[in-house]
Parts: sequence; C-alpha cells; structure tokens
Amino acid sequence: MALILTVCASACVRWPGHGGSGGGTLGRGNGYVDQRSWRARQDAYLRFATEDLNRSSIPNVIAHLARSERDRHYRFDARSVKASDFQAVFDKIDGHVDTSDFDMMRLMALWWGYRGRLDPGLRQAVEQRFTGFRYWFTDPLPDDVVDDKWFWSENHRLIVHVLEYLAGRALPRSTFEFTGLEGRDHADRGRQRIEEWLDEKADFGFSEWHSDVYYAKDLEPLLLLTEFAEPDLARRAAAMLDLFLFDIAVHQRAGNMGVTHGRSYMKDKSRAVDQDVFNITKLAFDTTSLPYTSRGDATVIALARADRYRLPAVLVRVAQDDAEFVDRQHMGVPLELDGPLEPLPASAPGTPAYDDPDGIPFWWERGALTAWPIVPLTVTTIEERRLWETSLFQPFKPLVDIAGGDLNVAQALAYNLRCIINLGVLSEVDTITYRTGDTMLSTAQDYRPGCHGNQYHPWQATLDEDAIVFTSHPGNEPRAGNRWVDADLYWGGGSTLPRAAQQGSANIVMYAPQYTSPGAPLESFGYLDYTHAYFPTERFDEVRQVGGWTLGRSGDGYVALWSWRPTEWRTHDPAETFTNGLTQPFDLVAPGGATNVWISEVGDAARWGSFDAFADAVTAAPITVTDLGRGADGLADGFDVSYSSPTQGDMAFSWTGPLTVDGAEVDLHPDARIDNPFATVAVGSDRIHIRDGRDSLDIDLATGARRATTSRRR
Repeated sequence: MALILTVCASACVRWPGHGGSGGGTLGRGNGYVDQRSWRARQDAYLRFATEDLNRSSIPNVIAHLARSERDRHYRFDARSVKASDFQAVFDKIDGHVDTSDFDMMRLMALWWGYRGRLDPGLRQAVEQRFTGFRYWFTDPLPDDVVDDKWFWSENHRLIVHVLEYLAGRALPRSTFEFTGLEGRDHADRGRQRIEEWLDEKADFGFSEWHSDVYYAKDLEPLLLLTEFAEPDLARRAAAMLDLFLFDIAVHQRAGNMGVTHGRSYMKDKSRAVDQDVFNITKLAFDTTSLPYTSRGDATVIALARADRYRLPAVLVRVAQDDAEFVDRQHMGVPLELDGPLEPLPASAPGTPAYDDPDGIPFWWERGALTAWPIVPLTVTTIEERRLWETSLFQPFKPLVDIAGGDLNVAQALAYNLRCIINLGVLSEVDTITYRTGDTMLSTAQDYRPGCHGNQYHPWQATLDEDAIVFTSHPGNEPRAGNRWVDADLYWGGGSTLPRAAQQGSANIVMYAPQYTSPGAPLESFGYLDYTHAYFPTERFDEVRQVGGWTLGRSGDGYVALWSWRPTEWRTHDPAETFTNGLTQPFDLVAPGGATNVWISEVGDAARWGSFDAFADAVTAAPITVTDLGRGADGLADGFDVSYSSPTQGDMAFSWTGPLTVDGAEVDLHPDARIDNPFATVAVGSDRIHIRDGRDSLDIDLATGARRATTSRRR
C-alpha cells in the first residue's frame, strides 16, 4: 500500500532556528528542526546521561561513546569496558530468556556504531551472540534447548527482524548456529520480514495503539534502521518513525502520553516520568519542564546519537500546540468473535486465512492466540514448535487439556469462552482524544465491552505530568510488594472492559461484566465486585467532592468524575501495599457491585474562567441512570444513561444503543485512519495528500520518501 501522509500545523515551534533543510540524509525540504538546535538538544541529553558511568548498562556505555565522538573536551576509554561487564546480559541472551531481544538491540547499536573502538574480547563476545541468537520461532531447536522468547507481539516482531537483518549484514559470511545459514541469507530473510511489517503498519495502523510502553520498543529498532540500514530501507524506517512520533505528539499533554492505550501497565501510566516514552518525548518535543529520568534509556539514547534522522519541525509544533482540537483514529483489523461457530470462517479482506501457518505472526501479534477461529492453528503450531515447554504458553495448557486434545472441541470451548479467555486480543479500535493547552481526555470507544481485558487502558483524563484520572474494574485485591507488577490486575488493565463513548470534553463509561467470575481452572480471569478510579489527590492543586462528583484542579486544567454508585476513598498503607510514594487518598472505590456508570468531563480556565464556575456547572448538570437489571442468562444488561453536559449538550448512551448528542447519533466507528486538524488519512487510501498554507510533512510509507517544508520566512 502506498500511503502518503501529510501532517500540517500552524502553531509556532518554541525552539530557536526552526526551518532547517534536509532531514539528515533521509529527507528533503526546509521544514526540519534546525541542525544546530537539534544537535544542541541531543548533546544536552548526552551530557545528562554521561554524568555517571554504569559499565553494565549497554545504553549508558553507548551514551559515553557518542558524547566522546561529538565533544572534543570529553574523553572516554572504550577499551576499558570488557566482556565481563556485560556477562549478565550475555547469560540472558544465551539462555533464550524473554526480552533478551531488547538486550540484543543494544549490542547491535554498540557494534554498528562503535565496533572499531571496542575491546577485542568484547567485540568477539558480541559477534558470538549475533551468530548464536535464534531469530525466529520456526528455526531448528535442539532437543535440550527451550526458547522462552516471545516473538509475536508488534514490537517483538519488528525487533527480531531488525536484529536478524543487521546481524546478517554485520557478519555476511559467518555461519549462524541455529539454521546453518550464512549471515547474508539471514540479512535477506530479515529484510523481507521488516518490509512485511512496515506494509502491515501502513495498511492497518498499530496493534498496540497509543502505547506509552511499547511505542518506545518500536522506535528503537526503527532508529537502528535509519542509522545502519541500506538507504532505501533506512528511508522507509524514517517515514514510519515520523508516523510514530506524530502519534505521540498528538497524544501527549505536558510530556504525558496520558491517553487510551492498547497495552500499558500501572508502573508506567500512573505518571509521565514512569512512561517508557517520557524521555524521548521530552527530547523530541520539549513539552515538560521535568528533568530526564534515566541515563540508560536505550530509545532516547538512540535518538540522541542519531545522525541520519532529523525531526520534522511540524511534529514539534503539533506537540506544542495549545489550541483546542479533537483527534479520531482507527487502527487494527476486524476479528469477528461473536458470529456463528464454524470450523473455518472467512478472515477480513487483506488478512491471512485463519488456517494459514504463515499467518501465525500476523494473528498472534494481535493477541489472537485463543480467538476461536484461530485456535486449531494455534494448538497445532504450539505442538509442532514445542511451545508448551516455554513458560509463556503454560497458562493456555489447561484449556487444551479440558478439550482432551480434540481441536474441534478446543475450538468450541474457545467460542463459548470467547468473552473470558481472549485477554489480550488487539482487534480494530476507534479512539478519540480531546486536547487543549491544559487538559486532555481520551477514550477507546465501544471496545470489547464486558469482556476480560489485560493491559488495556480504556480511557484517561490528563491535566499534566502527574494529575490524571481513570477507572478500572479490578481483577484482584491490592498486592504487597515494592512496585506495581505487570500481572497485577488491581490497576493494570482491569478485569472486564467498559462500554465507553466520548464527545469532545466528556465521556460516559459503563461497566457490566458479560460473564460470571469463574473459578478453577479459569480463576485468573475472575473479577472483584466493585469498580474504582485512580484520582491521586496530592497531585492536584485542589480536590473537592459534591454529590456523586469528585473534581480536581491542576493549574488551569479541571477534571470532574461522577459515579452512579456511591464512592469512598480506600486507604492504602505504604508499608503494606505499593503506592508509588503517594500518602494521600488516590483510590476512589465504588462498592456494591461490578456494574457501574462513571462520567467524566474536563475543562480549563480558557473556557470556564474559575474552577468554581466549572464545578458549579458540571455538578448542576442533570444525570439520569436506569439500571436494566439482568437478562435470562443472568448477566447484566447494562444501563440507559443521559448526561446534560454543560459543554457538549444532551448525551445519551446505553449498553447496546448508539451515543446520541442532542438527539443526533454519533458515529463511534468512523472510517478515517486519522482525522484531526493536522492530518486526515482514510483507511485503505493509496495516496493521501493534505497540507495547509504554511507547514507540512509529506511521507510515503511505501517508498520512504519524506519531505518537510515551511513557508515561514527566516
């Protein structure tokens, strides 16, 4: 698909000297951030990163190497770093441990950028990992080896393909251990798969939509390609990098990518500085005064040392734009799970057949391992590739055991449990984000309502780096420990997903589980009998409660949250449960049942003047909620809800009906891939060309052509 995207904006960049010509060596036009200004920002981060030396941190070592090549006053003895300093990393890679591909990326950057400066023993050890790495799950595997790496998510697919391509190019005549192929053969195979991945993203958008975690893991391999790949592939990577950064620019407020996410964790989403994209957002867009947080952040170090990629100035203007706007996006592929059960239903146009073994990476990337149309292929693949032996597939084994190994029975079981077991399916999604200079509200609309979900983040209101609000349906009680762990479902994604819809600055979020909380062997899919909100009071300048409303102010940004069920603050003792330093109330619980309605509205001083005026208007707004009870199946039928928003009008929403505003139906599933004041891209369009009268970025995702222009006089 030849997708040409033009991104336009009229807000002024606050950096000096915008309007640089040439995008490094990977673009044309005069609309890039000025080379001197950009280099100054890169070098400022490198100075921060090199205040300390951590010899066991590959990214930190790379930062020292990069600075020593740019700063003639800075000295770093690269040969003082020995292979023994990275032994823990080598052991992880040699053990085929999950996420060891992340470590391999850092070794790849080290070798390609600085191999001539490395200690010979270290260089040899790195090259040994290049030839000894297993790059794909179909590669031969000795009987005594178990490979626990996860190959199939959106970010892991790209990473392992980039690693294979660059390792093969690095050692073209060397024999690689698992396949017996020469490096040049691996380079060819890796390149083909990179191009397939890029084509998929151009066609369907990103599976892990707006992810504050995994976008960083996509940016890092793309930066490897822009710096070290062959020119044509480097150009395609740069164009895709522009698109990722544009998505971040649109969906951040004060450096906080505080929007709906396809995948996130509480350890990341509770505040900006904990997000994996925070440092790269700060370097690229300078929208927060908070300092950098990590001297070993591999993604921001990759951007800070980049020579061939330069940032288009219009992306900075989008990020810094304080004007009110609404963004709508459609991403992903259709995956119909509620249709009639049949052995092999037709897949959506442009997607692999459900029984095509070559389609496994495509469908598993989208978390569809347990989706009933794919279950027969999933089970066959797991057995053929010895994946039952790996730790990551063990949770799925009881489902197959119940079926007695019969694929037809397994498929029927998956169909009947489709609302329960598809905890990570990333099917097509429609998101909406409202942003001003002081507020942001974002929602995944009508997304898998009532079904189990893990790592999803359905909605969030964001006022700044720390002042945020969202709700969830917990799957377990708070856990003891000194951190929020990925598997914790108290905050991390919740247990069942709401039916949510947004119009401008207001949304309605309804919880009504569509399955009964199960026992063994499916107890991990269970849920608690209440919903709750994250509302960290000490991170706001002011918080008040009026009736069913809880309202907060941070600076000139305002947020209001209403619950149908009465709420109470839950007390957390930091000595018993992790609170991330919070000592004041932050957990607003609505006890009494897993069904509930939450309504939120954001505002700011520009519209309302005082916080009092906002609070008075919102708390006086009429709200009607009708509990529809339970159907013949014993499951909740949800609610009929009406909310007379003081800004949006009369909003009405129900569990099965449309969202209406002042009686007119609002389309929750529009056809546009991107629709905002800066870009309009239609799903399925081969060529789209949009520009305003002044600034633009044109990127062709099929060829990698990119041209940034400005008509501003300099």
